[in-house]
Amino acid sequence: MTRDARRVLVTGAAGFLGSHIAEACARAGHEVQTLDAFLDNYDPEVKRRNVVEMAARRPGLAPVAEIDLRDPRALHDAMGRWRPEIVVHCAALAGIRPSLQRPARYSEHNVTATINLLEAMRSVGCGKLVFASSSSVYGSDAPVPFTEDHPAVRPASPYAATKRACELLLHTYADLYDLDYLALRFFTVYGPRQRPDLAIHKFTAAILQARPITLYGDGSSSRDYTHVDDVVAGVMSAVAHVADTDGVREIVNLGSAAPTLLRDLVAMIEKACGREALIQWRPDQPGDVPRTYADLAKAERLLGYAPQRDLVEGIEDFVAWWRLRFMPTAR
Repeated sequence: MTRDARRVLVTGAAGFLGSHIAEACARAGHEVQTLDAFLDNYDPEVKRRNVVEMAARRPGLAPVAEIDLRDPRALHDAMGRWRPEIVVHCAALAGIRPSLQRPARYSEHNVTATINLLEAMRSVGCGKLVFASSSSVYGSDAPVPFTEDHPAVRPASPYAATKRACELLLHTYADLYDLDYLALRFFTVYGPRQRPDLAIHKFTAAILQARPITLYGDGSSSRDYTHVDDVVAGVMSAVAHVADTDGVREIVNLGSAAPTLLRDLVAMIEKACGREALIQWRPDQPGDVPRTYADLAKAERLLGYAPQRDLVEGIEDFVAWWRLRFMPTAR
């Protein structure tokens, strides 16, 4: 390791964000340990293919230790072997609509699992954490653009509530045990390896396979779509900041500050795919929020964060990646 390198544990390392972050940590010279529970919230084989892609670039990142954070004994044993200096905690059950059907499962995998991780960190003297939070904590009534000082006391879904609960737990552990942390609120991240249940992935797959897509509302909802490259750059700045600074207790937005209407997003994907979408319109869904929009002033000041990736170009790149992974023989 180089002088500035650290022992870094990345949880959820087989997932979309976790796999990219683990790669970036390895590129930066850190000694990286990886774990994932390979949950069935979506096809675990997709996650295993993420690991194959990740390991092709950074062979030392595989195999990914298969550990469920709800198992405190297995987690404590692994932490005792690895003794990380910093943890990047990406492991979670994600998704707003599924959380409405299974709120208790979301609480177990997001809140209880995070408590187990914090306790395991304490047991090995690790007091530095970067946490993957979500813009969903802002709910439906936050003024735009969303700023980190908003109280975020009305999350609109169980998933959002679990992420907010974890943020509060970090504050509690900081007060009790001197935990240094950065909780990063991600805004609709997209790019290669994106989860198959997210809009850009779902719409791309359906359009290229001539299947209908379902849109909720009237197409006027908007999201702050953020390319994974920009998010990873922000995470790496957060890792460096937490590593080098004592007393860090911050919540920071990582977005694009450029909300896009749903109907405009679909038009971009249609153009990148070279096909029109077959659209089925449905009413708004419970738990959805009408807009997300990140204020990035704090991220710029604290982390030097400045998103670079253009959405149109990013979608074109995503469609090309999707074709390569899922339609490699298509012409």
